[in-house]
Amino acid sequence: MKALVVGAAGFVGKHLVDHLLEIGWDVSATQLGTESMSTRIPMYELDILEPHAISSVLSATTPDFVFHLAAQSSVPVSWEQPGLTVDVNIKGGVNLLESIRVMQKPPRVLLIGSGEEYGSVAPNDIPIKESIPLRPSNIYAATKVAQGLIGQIYSKAYDLEVIIIRAFNHVGPGQSDAFVLPNFSKQVALIEAGIVEPVLRVGNLDAKRDFTDVRDIVRAYRLLAEKGISGEIYNVGSGKAISINELSDMILSLAKLHISKQLDFHRLRPADIPVYEADVSKLVMHTNWKPEIPMIKTLSDILDEWRGKVSNNDI
Repeated sequence: MKALVVGAAGFVGKHLVDHLLEIGWDVSATQLGTESMSTRIPMYELDILEPHAISSVLSATTPDFVFHLAAQSSVPVSWEQPGLTVDVNIKGGVNLLESIRVMQKPPRVLLIGSGEEYGSVAPNDIPIKESIPLRPSNIYAATKVAQGLIGQIYSKAYDLEVIIIRAFNHVGPGQSDAFVLPNFSKQVALIEAGIVEPVLRVGNLDAKRDFTDVRDIVRAYRLLAEKGISGEIYNVGSGKAISINELSDMILSLAKLHISKQLDFHRLRPADIPVYEADVSKLVMHTNWKPEIPMIKTLSDILDEWRGKVSNNDI
């Protein structure tokens, strides 16, 4: 199988490329800029706002599957730069679909959206099904809703094979410390190295979120690319919410010394939805996927990664 991963330089893209290579696929990829160009696979510098450039890459790679991961995925940035977010997430997606539409043999396309699209969810809508009303509460989420709707339109109007994903929280090695679990792991690594006091600074620990190891997530993406029904939307997550408090306790259980927790008011959000949990029965029914990596293994891998960074002064 030949795959093109659009936006492969990010956290998820790197893991997806690893997975596809591991199972023997022929993989090409794109990224914006040239700083981290891989030498393992054919890499193309691509700005998805340039339609002719997309067509050139598709002609050069002739993929069977396209995984569209390129996005402006930061919620804070979406407030600061709404125009950029709309351009990249909506116009970029349209540019890709248009380029695929006119191909002689169009590939199957996986469009990656987000659980953020559901917005504020009522307690009786937990676990969250794909069919509930969408109430996006930020610009990033709204653009992902639009991308998914446009993907469905292209699927029906042009008979393209388009599968739409709404991915919930994923975590694993290589994730930025802007996210809660890598941040906790970084703090622990700094404490173990004697650089900061033995106190884990935390925000709201009561929130429950649906976390899945990114290596399980990308396996679900590949299975959906192969087996998903065109025009359908699939939640991708563990199907089980876990509290940030429980996760912080798991990380501290891996620490080499006793560490206490302390509330940092700067880490609190103005509003936090208490529970966010995906209903993944549709994903499981169509692919037989299930998460395989225990959360304690995920957290151990992240903590070891940060221990190495601190040891090498790479933070």
